[in-house]
Formats: sequence, C-alpha cells, structure tokens
Amino acid sequence: MYYRLNGVTQRLTGATTAAYVPQGLKPGVPAERSPMIFASPTKMVSEAGSHAEHMASNKVLELQKFFQKADGLPVHLKRGVMDKMLYRTTMGLTIGGAIYVLVFLYKATQPSNK
Repeated sequence: MYYRLNGVTQRLTGATTAAYVPQGLKPGVPAERSPMIFASPTKMVSEAGSHAEHMASNKVLELQKFFQKADGLPVHLKRGVMDKMLYRTTMGLTIGGAIYVLVFLYKATQPSNK
C-alpha cells in the first residue's frame, strides 16, 4: 500500500496510486562512487615520533590533588585573590540587581501624578 501526506490534517493517509514524488524516480544506488572527501595521506602514530609538539603536559592529576585538598575552602575560592574578587563582584552585582528590580517594581505600583 502507498501513503501520502494529507495537506489539511498533516497526517499520512492511504493513497490509491503510487506516492507522489516531485523530483521523479531516482535509483536506489548511485551510478558511480563519490570521491573521498579527505583523501590526503595521514601520519600514523608510529611515524609522528615520541610525542606531538602541540600537546601540553597533562595537569589533571595535579589539579585534582589541589582542588581536593581538605583546607576548609570551597572549590570556587581555592585559587586565591582573583577567585575572591570574582566571587565578591558576582555577589555585589546580584544584590544590586535585586535591589534595582525591587525599586522599579515599587515605582511601577505607584499611581502617576497628573
């Protein structure tokens, strides 16, 4: 059985004839193979040498030890002065924004003097 899309209900409905294909019939398999997109030769791992020049040292283990130290500081403040400045700036902007919203809402509720 063939199906077609009903334009009014946007559902598939049964069709009495073959399904409508505006592009025409196309073969299922292309006639010729498409060329490879990335046909350039690549270096094998063994040809690259001991290590690539662009790779930096892996610091994950060092950072895990640093952030998991039991020194009583929260994780977002462990790196020192810059973290404290960012934290305090964020908290200040948050509190300032909340006060600004409350003042605006207070002004919006007051009747206008005309």
